[in-house]
Amino acid sequence: MKNLNLNYFIYLIVACSILILFIFLKISESEEVTFTLLVSIIPKIVSIDLLIITVFVSYCWRWKIFRTWLVPFPNINGTWKGTIQTTWVDPITNQRPSPIPTVLTIKQSFFKISCVMRTGEMTSNSIIADFILDRDNQIIKLSYIYDSNPIATVKERSPQHLGTMIFSIIETPTIKKLEGEYWTARKTTGHIELIFSEESTLSKKLEKHPVSEVRNYKS
Repeated sequence: MKNLNLNYFIYLIVACSILILFIFLKISESEEVTFTLLVSIIPKIVSIDLLIITVFVSYCWRWKIFRTWLVPFPNINGTWKGTIQTTWVDPITNQRPSPIPTVLTIKQSFFKISCVMRTGEMTSNSIIADFILDRDNQIIKLSYIYDSNPIATVKERSPQHLGTMIFSIIETPTIKKLEGEYWTARKTTGHIELIFSEESTLSKKLEKHPVSEVRNYKS
């Protein structure tokens, strides 16, 4: 299981099982340990172990105490806000657009992760997402393939397309940041910088897309 440091997880489960066995032996009415007593306790230990595992993969994996030594990937659940700087050149202005305001919402569980990015013109949904982890070389990245669906009013110049996103995950005591690049099937590229937002919900209205602003002004 790449989601766990398997050796440490096995040690932890074995330690919990021994502790549970000790507790059951202490509270049992039998004065000596017999084979029959052990056989009767084993199903209870297995049940408790399964409960512990279920609680862990549902909730406890997020706890910082388990980071790196047991759970190798970071918890990046939540809302991230920032800008996209595309390398695309607008044929109307012959210039690159100004940075595009964007919001990325990440829904992460122990087993999977999904990403939805929104701007004033489009919504993109991840198709496949995973972490790239190499702590020996200090590499902690999020990578995903996405399907981008622009709003109807801009599809003539911005058709639906597929793309790939790779973010470096930067965490310090004072900041959580995603910084990376994207490539699309339209042969466009760009740079994205996002900061984790304490806001748990997405604003009802996103900031205007700079290309839309230019086109509206020209018209």
